Amino acid sequence: MIKKLRMKFIALTMFSLLMVLLVIIGTINLLNYKRIVENADSVLAILSENNGIFPKMNNDRRNDGFNPMSPELPYETRYFSVLIDSTGKILAADMGQIAAVNKDTAVEYARNVFDLNRQKGFMGNYRFIQKASGDNTRIIFMDCGRNLTTFRTFLWISCAISALGLLAVFCMVALLSKSIVKPFSESYEKQKRFITDAGHEIKTPLTIIDADADVLKLDIGENEWLQDIQKQTQRLAELTNSLVCLSRMEEDQNQFQMIGFPFSDVVSETSQSFQALAKSQNKTFNSRIQPMLSLHGDEKAISQLISILLDNALKYSSENGDISLSLEKHNKNIRLSVYNTTEFISQENLKYLFDRFYRTDPSRNSGTGGYGIGLSIAKTIVTAHKGKITASTQDEHSLTITVTFPFSQAKTF
Repeated sequence: MIKKLRMKFIALTMFSLLMVLLVIIGTINLLNYKRIVENADSVLAILSENNGIFPKMNNDRRNDGFNPMSPELPYETRYFSVLIDSTGKILAADMGQIAAVNKDTAVEYARNVFDLNRQKGFMGNYRFIQKASGDNTRIIFMDCGRNLTTFRTFLWISCAISALGLLAVFCMVALLSKSIVKPFSESYEKQKRFITDAGHEIKTPLTIIDADADVLKLDIGENEWLQDIQKQTQRLAELTNSLVCLSRMEEDQNQFQMIGFPFSDVVSETSQSFQALAKSQNKTFNSRIQPMLSLHGDEKAISQLISILLDNALKYSSENGDISLSLEKHNKNIRLSVYNTTEFISQENLKYLFDRFYRTDPSRNSGTGGYGIGLSIAKTIVTAHKGKITASTQDEHSLTITVTFPFSQAKTF
């Protein structure tokens, strides 16, 4: 559990940092790209308004001191333009302001843009704009290669630095996470040790109380008070044993003896003992077990798992209710399902079913004799076998508990 907590802490920390970096780096590079496009479009707008050439510069500034165009802009900008008629025929090509593109390439670019019928966009490293000129169309291309190269370089560097930062933070978090979860680990270990130690200490007085009750029964005969004492003593002893069992399972899951065994046979044998019990309670019990299925695991623990699920179904099923068990191969896994009808179970309560001491009855006075710990033991057994256990309800008047074992654990003879 502590190992899982540590892994979740590292994963959540790294995911949060990754999201923050993606937002920061993405925003910076998006704004950078937007600036390049806006600058290119503003220059192309000037060219399109003047038939593909820069207007003659006027050194006189406006009254507010703002000059709308830099005097160096015509000399810094590399561009070319192509004039096309409505049928797509090339009428003219102005190549005077660029040396990297010949006339054939310029015509090819212009035809592609004309066929795409796009007003603005990029064609390679060239930003273009279409402008109607009488019955003809002038397409102007501006070289943005230098700006785009700078943008790509900055994007690559920012991503590389972010990746290195993530790696550095991961190393730091991985090293420090052990110290961060140490208080939780110590508290959890003390809790498990307390349950185990207290369980052993409680067993002795319970045994003495039960023995004293037997002696009193011999002296004064049976009466309701002695019966109640022994009943509650037995109930407390069962609860103590369950707690100690659960604590030991969580302390050392390596205690399970993992070997191959006939899963179908174990399920069939275990379920048979519940047939008569269900009949005595006027409940219907059906089972559907696929033969010749085996499992690599602890046979005793799996038998306990099946008993817990069936016992839970019998205890909490409605009067004259239906109970069913199924075992089948499903998507290269083994799936064990136990279904029972019930008076009512809320969808919201399903996520708490496998918690210790959880009871669906808030008053905890259902009269079933349960402790709310059986499904916790079932979950521990399933987890130790690398499986998954879930609870579901379709109409809030039935409960289905499904256990799925992975392909590595499941085999078919």
